[in-house]
Amino acid sequence: MVLWSGCHWIQYFREERRFTEDDIPLGERKTVTDFCYLLDKSKQLFNGLRDLPQYGHKQWQSYFGRTFDVYTKLWKFQQQHRQVLDSRYGLKRWQIGEVASKIGQLYYHYYLRTSETSYLNEAFSFYSAIRQRSYYFQVNKEDRPELVVKKLRYYARYIVVCLLLNKMDLVKVLVKELSEEIEDYTQRFNTEDQLEWNLVLQEVAAFVEADPVVVLNDNNSVVVTSNRLQEGSVPPLEQGMVVGQLVLADALIIGNCNNQVKFSELTIDMFRMLQALEREPVNLATQTSKQGTLEPNEKPAKRENPHKYLLYKPTFSQLFTFLSASFKELPANSVLLVYLSATGVFPTGHSDYEGKMQRMSKRVLHPGDLFPFTRKPLFVIVDSSNSTAYKNFTNLFGQPLVCLLSPTVYPKSVQDQSQRGSLFTLFLYSPLLAFSSVCGLSSVRRGLWERAQEFLRKVYRDIGQMITRSRTIDQAFLQFFGDEFLRLLLIRFVFCSAALRLHKLFRESRSFPESYPELPKQDTVESSLLQKHILELATMLDVQSLFWDDSLEAY
Repeated sequence: MVLWSGCHWIQYFREERRFTEDDIPLGERKTVTDFCYLLDKSKQLFNGLRDLPQYGHKQWQSYFGRTFDVYTKLWKFQQQHRQVLDSRYGLKRWQIGEVASKIGQLYYHYYLRTSETSYLNEAFSFYSAIRQRSYYFQVNKEDRPELVVKKLRYYARYIVVCLLLNKMDLVKVLVKELSEEIEDYTQRFNTEDQLEWNLVLQEVAAFVEADPVVVLNDNNSVVVTSNRLQEGSVPPLEQGMVVGQLVLADALIIGNCNNQVKFSELTIDMFRMLQALEREPVNLATQTSKQGTLEPNEKPAKRENPHKYLLYKPTFSQLFTFLSASFKELPANSVLLVYLSATGVFPTGHSDYEGKMQRMSKRVLHPGDLFPFTRKPLFVIVDSSNSTAYKNFTNLFGQPLVCLLSPTVYPKSVQDQSQRGSLFTLFLYSPLLAFSSVCGLSSVRRGLWERAQEFLRKVYRDIGQMITRSRTIDQAFLQFFGDEFLRLLLIRFVFCSAALRLHKLFRESRSFPESYPELPKQDTVESSLLQKHILELATMLDVQSLFWDDSLEAY
């Protein structure tokens, strides 16, 4: 972006347009000076965002507030004085696009730091306006590769936001446009970053195709389904049921799988888990009836989602720093969730303890590394071929502690799909998607999908009652059951465990999820009622032959 500070713009007029200061009315001169000040200030504040710590809730808020405030003024100022800025400053449309793009980035990063999904919609509205108003259209006519790169980066950021909002049809259009822009860019300029941009295209294309099952309308068009928490999707607690009042406040989502589909440092497992920990977004502009305004302080009255840190292949020291920051700032009666999606490592050492470890990049994370953080309520999900390293976790401090652990071995047909994400995480994200996938379905008709989802809501209610009515269940499960996100994860975990136990391809115990503490199997994952429900769902999807049916085999 061309930034004019001080009197640089006056020099520009003298040299390029043969104006003198006297030619420019005082009011117009002040308009340009004020615009230059806001532009300089916005750039300074935006660049300063990089220096803020990524962890902690409080250090960054006032700085973000000041940055939003300056960009609000800058955006409104250029709208109100566009004619003067066009004629006296030479404001170009791509420069307006850069301001809008920065505002979109601000909203996206505000979402990352607060987990308020409403801000994704605000980021989308600015990114969408850039494309609709063709702010970057003229960039391709200028012989400046750095401007074209700004346009390409805008597309990549827009695609990330659209992915998070499940706007898959638009993602496909944007990917096609980005592909054409990259081709034009590499043909016009002899650049060294062609391979990098082609890799971006490959990654996003694989990401879009990662879901193993698609839902189809009658005309065979794909239906986009959302798997965020929605009104009515969580079974209510029974009246009079006493459960813990703990609230999920913080979540660390860690991705370290080799060869798994990813885009923008977000693996498909991380992407699915972060959505499982969010409510469906609400458009803030609709809420406040101020469409098009930029008001960062207009937050929903209640913080709807747990705060999340997304860590892609962190070093151990990075991971420990984020864990410590979350632990330190965890409010009273709150829960810290750690989700670990990683490739397991099985060392050759003789010690039992050496065998119980998880590799993070080239560093090692022992289950014991989490022991200090069990001084507060801790909910752990491990999706790995060595998840059993966490099976005999030690609860040293008597605080609520639950670990949900993935299978360590899958049938070959399932293992072959692992690049598109783990089956275990898929069950925690969308049980029906995972159930359909493990049954070999590649598509489901919309009407059938909706009937199956409605049936699953009844199944979830029954599983919830199994958990709360069991007389032998560990109290840790009940202490977490008051939080809607954790309640749904526990219910989906039980459903996953029961479904895989009945599936004929899953023959050994290592192919079943486990938990610490152990669930009472007869009351939950091996309940005859739940088995009956799974067979009913299989019949509904016409895949009942894939499941063991004791009632039939008795004859």
